[in-house]
Amino acid sequence: MAALLLRDLKLSVRAGGGALIGVLFFITVVAVIPFGVGPDLNLLSRIGPAIVWIGALLSALLGLDRMFQTDREDGSLDLMLMQEHPLVLTVLVKCLAHWIGNGLPLVIASPLLGLFMNMDEVAIGATMLTLLVGTPALTFIGAVGAAVAVTLPRGGLLVSILVLPLAVPVLIFGVSASYAAVEDPAPFLPPFLILVAITMFFAVLGPLGAALALRNADD
Repeated sequence: MAALLLRDLKLSVRAGGGALIGVLFFITVVAVIPFGVGPDLNLLSRIGPAIVWIGALLSALLGLDRMFQTDREDGSLDLMLMQEHPLVLTVLVKCLAHWIGNGLPLVIASPLLGLFMNMDEVAIGATMLTLLVGTPALTFIGAVGAAVAVTLPRGGLLVSILVLPLAVPVLIFGVSASYAAVEDPAPFLPPFLILVAITMFFAVLGPLGAALALRNADD
């Protein structure tokens, strides 16, 4: 499992530079917002957490279709299906590697973009914390879509269509928790704990659904 984790981390860096492309896309999405909104710093600070979260969500969709596609092309997927280890565990490790290579860089880049959106320290910290908790859920959801589209030569659009509706609750509670941290009447813990529960929920169902889809695709 450790060898698989290291292998997938290397592939995430080498195969098209997925991590770098995701971060650059993240920066681009957030950077163009002030040009459309205007130089109103108060408005930018109010919408900052939502914009950062939307940019992270769109960036997380990039490269999801390659989560299992590369393994199918080089024959590694067939070996994974025949190995003695449970396929669910293998999928879980691949999800972890994908998040470290693609989701974690978005979390690390978020404070810089928070400053760009004129967010204060509390809002930046809350947004970063919610991204740290919420982006793994996007990976687990994306694993199911990637497994469904693994047999398609160009399944990137299909993966995005499948994943986006399921990712909306993650976006809603991630943004709600970020805003609650800077608004005194609104408590931070309820939306944050719901976000944690969503991530744990998909951490269980995501690998199970992806493993089942991969088995069906192999048949």
